[in-house]
Amino acid sequence: MSDLHFGARNAFPEPRSETALAELVASVRPALVIASGDLTHRGTAAQHHGAAAFLRGLDAPILAVPGNHDLPHTVPARFTHPWREFEREWQTTEPVFASPDLHVVGLNSVRPWHHQSGGLRDEQLDEAARRLATAAPGALRVVTFHHQLANAPWRTRKRPLARRSHVLARLAASGAELIVGGHVHQVSVAERHEFAVLPGEARSVVVATAPGFSRPRPGRLGEAQGLLVYTVDPASLAVATYVRRDEGWTATATRTFPRAR
Repeated sequence: MSDLHFGARNAFPEPRSETALAELVASVRPALVIASGDLTHRGTAAQHHGAAAFLRGLDAPILAVPGNHDLPHTVPARFTHPWREFEREWQTTEPVFASPDLHVVGLNSVRPWHHQSGGLRDEQLDEAARRLATAAPGALRVVTFHHQLANAPWRTRKRPLARRSHVLARLAASGAELIVGGHVHQVSVAERHEFAVLPGEARSVVVATAPGFSRPRPGRLGEAQGLLVYTVDPASLAVATYVRRDEGWTATATRTFPRAR
């Protein structure tokens, strides 16, 4: 899930949003819930605390990375201590989750001096490679950050991650099988070979952009409120899109990909 925007006036307009999500989590029983940024709307201490309490109430392990809205909204705090409130709740902006079946590396793609756009330094990619190399044999290797690599199919003015081709190539070469982002409040799922001409030995990797979990601006582009559910086995990775309808969640599409080779 991505883009909760906790604290925005219209972020959770439906009274049963929290209950419906808890019911979906109880049904799916995920090994991990990934929250890929913009947990808050203005980055205040109260909003960070509320978002963390909401996520921890789901009764599932949580891995959270920051988005641009998780920065303090005011200066100089935005530049002098940009991650103090986020780290107060989550300890780090670049967490790792490791189990025998799943290995997730979180990266911080937010740049405090930019309002919207994001990027990753080579030092961050080097560290991601080292962390991916520690994955258990056969574990699904995932990298998550806030900004999207692939643009959504509908219109958006938000630019994708800086140097995205370089980032994608580095992460794929490091063994990532799934790269998860958000930011644009619209879903996009594709496999690397679907959009790039690559040599035969180039590794496949699934690139997913999660829809927005909340709608802080309900009228903007008619954005659907949704999330993605990943199911993995030794041979395949399935990505299901769930959207909010009435008082529950409905699966609208599922795409299945072979595991990375």
